[in-house]
Amino acid sequence: MGKDDVIESGAGGGEFAAKDYTDPPPAPLVDAAELCSWSLYRAVIAEFIATLLFLYITVATVIGYKHQTDAAASGADAACGGVGVLGIAWAFGGMIFVLVYCTAGISGGHINPAVTFGLFLARKVSLVRALLYIVAQCLGAICGVGLVKAFQSAYFNRYGGGANSLASGYSRGTGLGAEIIGTFVLVYTVFSATDPKRNARDSHVPVLAPLPIGFAVFMVHLATIPVTGTGINPARSLGAAVIYNKDKPWDDHVRSIIRSTRIIHDASHLTSHSSTTCIGALSSDLMVRFRHLLFLFLLAVDLLGRPLRRRGHRSLLPPVHPPGRRHQGPRLLQEQRVMSQPA
Repeated sequence: MGKDDVIESGAGGGEFAAKDYTDPPPAPLVDAAELCSWSLYRAVIAEFIATLLFLYITVATVIGYKHQTDAAASGADAACGGVGVLGIAWAFGGMIFVLVYCTAGISGGHINPAVTFGLFLARKVSLVRALLYIVAQCLGAICGVGLVKAFQSAYFNRYGGGANSLASGYSRGTGLGAEIIGTFVLVYTVFSATDPKRNARDSHVPVLAPLPIGFAVFMVHLATIPVTGTGINPARSLGAAVIYNKDKPWDDHVRSIIRSTRIIHDASHLTSHSSTTCIGALSSDLMVRFRHLLFLFLLAVDLLGRPLRRRGHRSLLPPVHPPGRRHQGPRLLQEQRVMSQPA
């Protein structure tokens, strides 16, 4: 998550001189020199530890909730016990808030391969750093769930190991759509909370970036826990599936990937027919797949277009403030107007 570059502007650069921002340069695709930097490996270690702690706390919360609501283990009133879905969502969102706050200055606080991949497409991180981050996140997730199994071996397999699986009554297409939308909400919030343009324009409004990111995770879990258990973090889903190692989680994951590839294949097959034939032959299920593909395409265009817009004009929208001036808050602007008045 990039840091802002702030430059002085205005004549003289006095005490009340205005400040503007410059977009950070795009990260190189492959930076071999980065492999010789200790800061890269320190960041990779931070991602590993953060993902390990994230999976340990959250999966332990899920298993503890299922044990507390098990009538065979907790009695007739078990249905009223436990932290509930709200408590599980708070555990995920709260841990993301804490861990992003702790690791943002070291690694950027990704803790999610989807976030790392999105930042790579936007040229915020290099390919080398992105690959090392994703490997560290997946290994940390596996180790975190392994700790839960070691500490709660009596309940781990009995209560599903915290693995994501599709709930009964939902189709795999519904689960795929829920995961796509949930991941989009998270990555969109990450880009919005760390946008240097917003930090420069709204400098008078203090924004703690981990807070909206944690709340985004919290809200998405409230919506998708009843559907898939919420696997918007690929490392979280992979780690639990590897340690639990049962058929249903792996089956749901693999079939979702296959379904995604079928969406792309069906859409490419549609282009070989005339538009009238396609409209008449489309089934409702195929239309759903086409909408999913369109959603993914628009998201990719938006992420890939950010570096191009950065090299050309700043934004498609008109500037909120005059060029060369940064929004400085009402108090500072009033002081500048007083100083500019003739005596």
